[in-house]
Amino acid sequence: MEQQSITADIIILGGGLGGCMAALSSAKLGMKVIVTEETDWIGGQLTSQAVPPDEHPWIESFGCTRTYREFRNRIRRYYKENYPLVEDAKNNDRLNPGNGWVSRLCHEPKAALHVLETMLAPHISSGKITILLGYQLESAETNEDLIESVLVKHITSGEMKKLHGSYYLDATECGDLLPLASAEYVSGAEEKAETGEPHALEQADSLDMQSFTYVFALDHIENADYTIEKPEQYDFWRSCIPAHSRFPLFGWKMGDIHDPSQDKEIIFMPDGKEPMPFWTYRRIIDRSLFKEGSFESDITLINWAQNDYYLGPIYEVTEEEKQKHLKSARQQSLSLVYWLQTEAPRPDGGIGYPGLRLRGDIVGTEDGIAKHPYIRESRRIKAQYTITEHDVSLEIRGDQGIKRYEDSVGVGSYHLDLHTTTKSNRGFYIPSLPYEIPLGALLPVRMKNLLPACKNIGTTQITNGCYRLHPTEWNIGESAGYLAAYSIINQVTPHEVRENKLHLEAFLTLIQNQGIETHWPENLKR
Repeated sequence: MEQQSITADIIILGGGLGGCMAALSSAKLGMKVIVTEETDWIGGQLTSQAVPPDEHPWIESFGCTRTYREFRNRIRRYYKENYPLVEDAKNNDRLNPGNGWVSRLCHEPKAALHVLETMLAPHISSGKITILLGYQLESAETNEDLIESVLVKHITSGEMKKLHGSYYLDATECGDLLPLASAEYVSGAEEKAETGEPHALEQADSLDMQSFTYVFALDHIENADYTIEKPEQYDFWRSCIPAHSRFPLFGWKMGDIHDPSQDKEIIFMPDGKEPMPFWTYRRIIDRSLFKEGSFESDITLINWAQNDYYLGPIYEVTEEEKQKHLKSARQQSLSLVYWLQTEAPRPDGGIGYPGLRLRGDIVGTEDGIAKHPYIRESRRIKAQYTITEHDVSLEIRGDQGIKRYEDSVGVGSYHLDLHTTTKSNRGFYIPSLPYEIPLGALLPVRMKNLLPACKNIGTTQITNGCYRLHPTEWNIGESAGYLAAYSIINQVTPHEVRENKLHLEAFLTLIQNQGIETHWPENLKR
């Protein structure tokens, strides 16, 4: 098949939140950008992976970039302009369409897709941004410390394109460019002797990675029966008692995330007593906010411990192993649906909720399972500066407060949240302080024209647990895009930007003027 060659200033692999924002910031500075995306939806976590934004307590006021705040405002405007909201909801400046308790802004994946496409639209129309949907990274050509080109392949047609640029940004979900470009990177768990982190393993294990999840959407129609065909692997998942648990995977009892030695019982459907039932956890449509008759039911997204897949990783393994785990993870989620419909204990003593209905239209698929698994952990560059537990942990830092970096290119906040890992089956939820994003964590130790733009910056497995969330990934991508553009315009390398005081000051002034907050306020209070 004939191979097309395309040249741009900046090549961005991956159209998730980091990739989209890297493209937007680069285009704002006049760069010509090509973005590739494996699925047919840009937006990653918010869209193809169907995960509402996980955010920190200050998000409505500060602690994110100007464009992220614009995104949130546009989401709310989208619902107010297009949906039949009741008056109180329409007049609510802090409208949460789903009233989910995981976030102050739970919304449909397609709403995020619409807003992201709208934000990029002027630059796509002008020719500054080209998006190649359905393309997967195949290979990279390098010359010493430089990438010279990458080859991408259309997943269905097999069409190949060779992409040439001055800079290559890896915004793939798993850091796929790093091994192809022979960049130094880490995967899985580091050892304590290397990082000094209290929660690190005694011995490193590159395949001990966080679980991933195939999210799905449900509504619930009373007195109806939408029971799916029994999944192929249902009996396995139904009888599974994880090695790290005392309880069956499918059930309402589990260890408390804050104290695993204590039992916790989940309340599934709202009962008027429990303020945080799991049905409303990631609910994206609260039908009470819309005029009567608009929705048959609430709509919720299921991203629970019960469909976290921890039996093996999907990168750093053979293609056969990868496909085996992807299939099993989909089966796990479908099996959870079937269990909820047929066997889940109800408070009235009955079993099953047959009125639960998979909503493939919500996630853009026929079977109702999200287009792409939610990936929590990526390959991570070996960076000029690696962020460790000592930089973020509340217990370790204590009265020192927030760690501040002179080269900070953004801010964020989240617990050090590690979901069950594939080998050691560890998981924890460590209290943290708000954090900053040091420029040094975006700079590979050797490669000169490769930048991370996603979850693949210089963190450890433990600090990845907080730097992986939506607003932070957005900020990382946006800052990486500005960094690549600044380097081209000023004919310097990103490493020189950090090393040269004048360039560093100029770059930080640039991104601050573009609405990127680089430090948390002093005396921060909730």
